[in-house]
Amino acid sequence: MEIKRVVITGLGPVSPIGLGAETFAQAQREGKSGIGPITHFDASACRAQIAGQVNDDLSPFIEAREAKKLDRYVQLALAAADLAVEHSGLSKEELAGERTGTLVGSGIGGMKTFEDQAKVMVERGPSRISPLFIPMMIANMATGHIAMRFGATGPSSTVVTACATGSGAIGDAARIIQLGLADVMLAGGAEAAITGLSIGGFGNMHALTASHNDDPEQASRPFAASRDGFVLGEGGAVVVLEELEHAKKRGAKIYAEVVGYGTSADAYHVTMPAPEGRGAQVAMRQALKSGGVNPEQIGYVNAHGTSTPANDLNETLAIKSVYGDHAYKLAVSSTKSMTGHLLGAAGAMEAIAVAQALSDGILPPTINLAGDPDPALDLDFIPDGAREKQVDYAMSNSFAFGGQNAVLVFKRWTE
Repeated sequence: MEIKRVVITGLGPVSPIGLGAETFAQAQREGKSGIGPITHFDASACRAQIAGQVNDDLSPFIEAREAKKLDRYVQLALAAADLAVEHSGLSKEELAGERTGTLVGSGIGGMKTFEDQAKVMVERGPSRISPLFIPMMIANMATGHIAMRFGATGPSSTVVTACATGSGAIGDAARIIQLGLADVMLAGGAEAAITGLSIGGFGNMHALTASHNDDPEQASRPFAASRDGFVLGEGGAVVVLEELEHAKKRGAKIYAEVVGYGTSADAYHVTMPAPEGRGAQVAMRQALKSGGVNPEQIGYVNAHGTSTPANDLNETLAIKSVYGDHAYKLAVSSTKSMTGHLLGAAGAMEAIAVAQALSDGILPPTINLAGDPDPALDLDFIPDGAREKQVDYAMSNSFAFGGQNAVLVFKRWTE
């Protein structure tokens, strides 16, 4: 069976550092931080009181009447899908039908809806729970609403693998096109978990940093010696994946090719990565092998880089194991230093960053690292601002609670 080639022709980031492809790219070049005080709710009683919020107006994408029936994570997903489709140049008429599929995940789903309706049940009883509670909360509704918006009746699914969701969604969607089951897939992730229950839960397990409530832009510090936890973020990230000949036939602008995808399980612990990133190593090697790419061909790695002591150490060890001496020639960075950790949207947002890096020849930096290096983490983490450097292949890592790992490999598009 012929394996189809898959390219990215549309980028839809809705992030704490801006909406739309160009705004997102420019913010990365400037090393802009999207971290600030939490305003979605009163966080004064929480250990961590900062987050990467999307503060842009979403009303251009969703009418007020419709928004009342959608959890925020679905709203972010719809905005991201609209932006990605517009960026691709595809029309709604071209997307409608069974040759277009949808695969957008979420790590948690409708957390705000869950909190609101749980409060209703406790204070007013189960008879007052909204009949929209379930369809607003469940994690497959981003995919469902995107399919309905564009009339996309092709293959459809939802990935729910916590912080590996976005990468898994893009990888699975690419395979659907490779198998010839669709010409176009709208793929990515969305998350809106900046709520009291989430911030309290992540905070009480000491996953979030609580050291920078007064200087939030300094809080997300991947690979720095003083890192002590991640910063929760929210957002939606959708890409238009397209079968190569389909894209060329309509003269689409191509940003990158999806060439490799690997997944694995740590089979070790619910929150801690396996020692030396053993599970991550498996996913990274699988992604390289599936794309027929040698480690020496990779020029840039967009790291999972959460800013937790355990992740950043074990990811560094995993990169060294997979790449050997070439690890010291790689450029590595964590865009979470700017956006915070978007959980189920993170992998898709970082895939967009990688596609832009390959297309534009500008590698995004790891902010808040300069002057605070961890001597145990001795790779080139791009600490001094965005770097002009054209690379031909890049990897994007995503690792999740539960030990699930997803890694993507992309190639710069050339005719």
